[in-house]
This record gives sequence, C-alpha cells and structure tokens, in this order.
Amino acid sequence: MSEDHADIREAVRKLCARFGGAYWRAKDKAREYPTAFVRAMGDAGYLAALIPTEHGGSGLPLSAAAAILEEVHASGGNGAACHAQMYVMGTVLRHGSNVQKAAWLPRIASGELRLQAFAVSEPDSGSDTLSLATRAVRDGDDYVITGQKIWTSRAEHSDVMVLLARTAPLGETASRAGLPVGKARQKRTEGLSAFIVDMRAAVGHGLSIRQIDTMMNHATCALFFDGLRVPAANLIGEEGQGFRTIVSGMNAERLLIAAECIGDAKWFIDRATAYAKQRVVFGRAIGQNQGVQFPIARAYAQMRAAELMVRDGLARFEAGEACGEQANIAKMLAAEASFAAGEACLQTHGGFGFASQYDIERKWRETRLYQVAPISTNMILSYIGEHVLGMPRSF
Repeated sequence: MSEDHADIREAVRKLCARFGGAYWRAKDKAREYPTAFVRAMGDAGYLAALIPTEHGGSGLPLSAAAAILEEVHASGGNGAACHAQMYVMGTVLRHGSNVQKAAWLPRIASGELRLQAFAVSEPDSGSDTLSLATRAVRDGDDYVITGQKIWTSRAEHSDVMVLLARTAPLGETASRAGLPVGKARQKRTEGLSAFIVDMRAAVGHGLSIRQIDTMMNHATCALFFDGLRVPAANLIGEEGQGFRTIVSGMNAERLLIAAECIGDAKWFIDRATAYAKQRVVFGRAIGQNQGVQFPIARAYAQMRAAELMVRDGLARFEAGEACGEQANIAKMLAAEASFAAGEACLQTHGGFGFASQYDIERKWRETRLYQVAPISTNMILSYIGEHVLGMPRSF
C-alpha cells in the first residue's frame, strides 16, 4: 500500500516534517488543538481531498485520503485532529441537496469553514445509535433541538457539524405502507434525521459545549442542546431516514481509521527496530534476543495482513461495491496491529518508552483508542457473526 499515491505520500511526509515530535508533545502536554498543523493540511488541500472539483476540492478517491492519513500517523503525528472532514464529508456528498452542496462545500474546500464534528453518540445509548434520544421537533421553518451528545470531538474547532437527532419517538406507529395507524410499526432504523448545524450561530444560542478530559489530546466534548433552532433547509436527505444517511459513510470512516492505524504500526515498528539494533545491554544489541525480536516481527506481520484488508476495502469502496465486511475487518485488524506494535515498541524501549521525549507513550495512548472508537472490536465481531456468517442476532 505504501506504493499507492506515492507523490501524495511524499508531499505529506514533507509537510509533517515541519511538525515533529516536539510540536506534538507540546500540544499533548497543554491539551491544545494543533491549529497550525490543521491549517497547513487545509492550505495544502488535503482536507478537501474528497470534495469534487466542481465544488473546489481535489476530487480524489478514498484511497488517496487513506494515504494522506496513514502518512500523517507514520510520521508521528495524529490525523484525529482533522480526519472527520474527510469521512463526515460523505454524508453531505451522498445525501445533501444541490443547494446544500453549493452553500457549504466550496467554503469548506477553500478552508473558510471546517466540517470537523459529527454528533451521534449519547450518554445513555452509546453504540446503540437507534436508541438515541436527542429530539428535533419541526416548528415552522425550523427544527428545535433538545438533548445531549457526548464524545463529539473537535466541536470547539468546527464551524459546521453533522448532527443525528430523533424526529419521531422511538417505537411510534407508522402507516408508511398504507396500513392503518397501529397496524404497521415503525422500523427501528426510521425516525432519525441528519442535519447540518452552523456552529458559529449555534453556540450560545441553544448549544453549549463542555470539554471532556481524556487520556490523550483528542479535543472531545459533550454537547448540550436546549431549544437550538436549526433551519429546516439544513435537513440532510429525507426526514426520518437519517440513520441510513450516516451509515452510508461509516465504511469510509472505518477504512480511513484503519489507514491511520497502519501508519501508527509502521511508526512503532520503525522506532522499535531501530532501537533494538542500536541498544546494547550485556555486551550485545537487544535485538539479537528473540524475546525482543519476535514481538516486533509478529507486529509487523499483523500490520501487513491488516494492510491487505485495507487495500481490499478501499478497492471495493471505489468500485461502488459492498464493502461492509472488508471495512469492519480492516478497522479491527489494523487497530489490533497498531496496538501490538505499540506494546512491542514500548517494551523494547523499557523505561525510556515511558519518557515523553521519545513520543512512544503519547502514540501508545493515541492508538489504544481505536479498539474502542469509532466502533468497538466487540461490535465489529457482532457484525461479522450476524451479517457475514449468518448467525442469530445477538442484540
């Protein structure tokens, strides 16, 4: 995969060289958003990679976006500061109206606006997205939003946000098939709707944001909606079909996160290998000891296997084929490979691995997240069990 989009990869590496370990350590220590890095990514056109050229973007395929994010992570950076602008984009691109695309995409592509926030998760529903409770009630030309979201990263640094809210109560009867009310129950996947939220107008006018302190510098927040008015014109797609609207972009999200994990694994393996060659203890390089060598070698094998699954998923996605199986497996395997590489790297460095100046403990904390988010390993296994292997639904 390192040969794909070689020119883009080289350019990204050059950009990332301007933001070395000292930069990321300082941001991590202060829990500051890497504004300069994100601005540089935007100026270079990388955050507009997936926006069509007619709207001012680069019109690149998903594999190019994956190459960009992989190289950011392989260079020691953290694409989580800006990756949402790539995968959230699919919701607007696939389901937004021509008016919405014309209104938002050119300004996002130019860097005038940032689309970095995706508000779905809630405190009481977690991975059970279909049970979310945040309500959007139509009132004239607006929807009035009330509720709470959690783990909405980059909300404080985003001008535009995609929000999923409930426009019909869970379990409400429906007569979509022409049956009398009470005879046809609403599908669980119905009743949710997706909206474009202008954060500049929303904050302080029905929306408040609270930072969540986490083990890594991820700029994640809790959002509180209290009568926020969103224009009805900002509804993405059809009312009540918002779950399908966001699901269509989840395969892209998982493939891009998997690419980031591949980048992390390569960074860890490179660091561990170099240190194992030069660190001498008891008169010999520690890499000569199989107890040090084998975990690194195994992590490398895991990374290469995951890399092939990422490549398969990207090819299927770009061909317009179903790729749910490949995207989910790629994300799971890549997250496991990156963490295995992180463990091997940390163990190889011994005590020095815990010293912030080596960046290992920072990268270890950052890559651990991806076995939990944006979808946990157990949820992926459940998906494989039910949708790939045909076993009974477990929940």
